[in-house]
Amino acid sequence: MLRAIQVQIDANGQVRPIEPNEHVPAGRALVVLLDSDTNEPALLAESSLAADWLRPEEDEAWAHLQPDK
Repeated sequence: MLRAIQVQIDANGQVRPIEPNEHVPAGRALVVLLDSDTNEPALLAESSLAADWLRPEEDEAWAHLQPDK
């Protein structure tokens, strides 16, 4: 089974999970290095897009994809 765990890698190569209760098991892994630049456009746009996403009209439009609601 594949799992994704977000980690921080320090200058010495030590791997530590971002979430405090997450456990990084021993074994093999694939590492995808992310840019450390926090100016990610998606993150910057999130608050302004949330104003549209969190409207009742949006909930109604997507309700057919959420069977538990």
